[in-house]
Amino acid sequence: MLVSAGLLTSIASAQDMSSESEASVARQWTDGLLFAIRRDLARPTVHARNLYHLSAAMFDAWAIYDPNVTTQFATATSEIEACRSAFALQSSASGLNAQERDDARKQAVGMAAWTLLNHRFEDNRQNTQILEHFEQIASSQGLSSRVQSMDSGANLGQLVGRCVIATGLNDRSNELNNYRNLDYAPLNTPLDPTMPGNPGITDPNRWQPLQLAIFIDQSGIVTDTPEFLGADWGQLEPFALESSDRTEVTIDDTTVPVWLDPGVPPLLGENPEENQLYQINHLTVALWSAHLDPANEQTINISPGSIGNLPELNTLPNDQASIIDEYNILDGGLFKSRGHETNPFTSQAYEDNVVPLGDYTRVLAEFWADGPDSETPPGHWFGIYNETVADHPQHDQMLAGMGQELDALSYDVIVYLALGGALHDSAIAAWSAKRAYDYARPITAIRYMASLGQSTDTEQANYHVHGVPLIPGRVETVLAGDPLAGADNINVGKIKGLVWLGPEPISNPNTDTAGVGWKLLENWWPYQRPTFVTPPFAGYVSGHSTFSRAAAEVLTAATGDAFFPGGMAEFVAQQNSFLVFEQGPSVDVRLQWATYRDAADQTSLSRIWGGIHPPADDLVGRKMGEVIGVKAWQRVASMVDQAYPDIDLTSSFNNNADQPDVPIMETSAMSGGGGGCTFAHNGNDASLLLLLLLFITNALWARLRLTQNKQNS
Repeated sequence: MLVSAGLLTSIASAQDMSSESEASVARQWTDGLLFAIRRDLARPTVHARNLYHLSAAMFDAWAIYDPNVTTQFATATSEIEACRSAFALQSSASGLNAQERDDARKQAVGMAAWTLLNHRFEDNRQNTQILEHFEQIASSQGLSSRVQSMDSGANLGQLVGRCVIATGLNDRSNELNNYRNLDYAPLNTPLDPTMPGNPGITDPNRWQPLQLAIFIDQSGIVTDTPEFLGADWGQLEPFALESSDRTEVTIDDTTVPVWLDPGVPPLLGENPEENQLYQINHLTVALWSAHLDPANEQTINISPGSIGNLPELNTLPNDQASIIDEYNILDGGLFKSRGHETNPFTSQAYEDNVVPLGDYTRVLAEFWADGPDSETPPGHWFGIYNETVADHPQHDQMLAGMGQELDALSYDVIVYLALGGALHDSAIAAWSAKRAYDYARPITAIRYMASLGQSTDTEQANYHVHGVPLIPGRVETVLAGDPLAGADNINVGKIKGLVWLGPEPISNPNTDTAGVGWKLLENWWPYQRPTFVTPPFAGYVSGHSTFSRAAAEVLTAATGDAFFPGGMAEFVAQQNSFLVFEQGPSVDVRLQWATYRDAADQTSLSRIWGGIHPPADDLVGRKMGEVIGVKAWQRVASMVDQAYPDIDLTSSFNNNADQPDVPIMETSAMSGGGGGCTFAHNGNDASLLLLLLLFITNALWARLRLTQNKQNS
């Protein structure tokens, strides 16, 4: 859900938020871009790039006035004339006194931003509203489209803006053609989610587009069902990732780049044992949807004292066979979530925050889904920095928590560049994996498996090697006399699950809820609007996990503290007014986070409850994001460290997790469609996964024998 002004706050900040007039020039333009993103198509890759380019333009316009700071685009060695011209004006900037320099800097930053954003949104569907908003910001800063002096800050900023525009037109994003893919074509035919099963599937390991009568994207814009978004994004030039982070994968006789290669995801093949990882990963998504019931009396303590504070990522497993053991498959969450003993700012324990489980999971799924009126995940994290960090009265403007406080403009442009660069690199890395492995979404996998039968009891007529694992009380075979058996027992032998019932029961979202009950899994829906269903690109790896962990690492390093200012941030989802496609929540729900990483980890879990990602997509994305966040901050620190010689910015990760080695996952060659793959893992044959499956098998056989005995008697 949208993070808009005043919604997301840090504790104790309500009485003393910075006013709009106190915001830096860079902050005003960043808020302006977020305004535009909410009115544009929800394209996380495109908007990560927009946020990065805006941040770089403002940083360069600011940096040119300091010979000790390295610019990103406006360098003397650039081959683009606008960049050379902008950098050439540095000599005139050096002759200004302190006040003249500050005034010129603000003009330069503002004009660079205005020039770039006018270009990026000139063809937007609602461009009048957006461009008028930009005009208002420019006017408030005393800017005019007619630059009066060739030696002014405004002229320099305009040149910097043009420099970034020119650079972007040559970065392989295909901006001139509205970012369309160059050569990607989906292997599978579209899935119509209003029809049962997945009858047209060619390869259940691969991404499948959707066939919707009407598609409303995460910004609430009605459009044609889109193609795979960002299939070529791995070709873009990153901010801080290095050539050693780039490898190649061949898929369908096409070789594509992969950044921080996460390795092959779990696949379906002919070997039942190898299939288990794929089956239990995607089934977990359906199992967690049983937690989305507002009528369920189960409660959960979501205080930072109860959840969060996971172990460092480099202590968690790297192979998929062990990763699944980190997740509570039946009850949700991760086993190692420990909570924080005390708030380090108050030295007091965090108060309990007990809410209904069905409200927490629904709010969580929708809050981090970023829709409708979406800022997309990259914009969401810029909003978190702006409203929860920068506006908090206990936040200081010391880089990495060290040295003297900076002025607001200097602090903002440095943090924005690190944050924007990290989110841009996250889009490049995550989408390079999405293209290279072209992995299925849960709606494809669950409906495909359920349409074939079950994979637990080989002696039953509905057994299939690609079927769904059975779990008594949660996933079962439909028997004669079952309410789902249908006329003439047409559904007997099919697979049912105790899951969220989907959009069918909801006629009026303001008054109705779907609830949880037994449903044929061939008709399973993710917890999303029926006009959206699932994002239009492959699942593996989770973009939300990658974006969020990268942002959390940057904010941790930039502030020099793992904790939000004041020790906690929260968002209040108000009773019966927050959820969009069904009524709820039934009570006010306060999402709370002690640290930036806690918020990022919660983002990742929300995508499982939301029906968008299995665990296999998640942890690898977090690990990629951690690498990216560390590298982004280190890159920015190296660009500004000579300007702040009293601060050792490169040591600002003292409170952070050690950077994990790359590649993130142990890799193996990707096989052809349906062929399966072999993982190099640690040989944990006694894993919780296998124990769970053994329990399932024994329990199922006992249940079937009991049922047969009753029928025979």
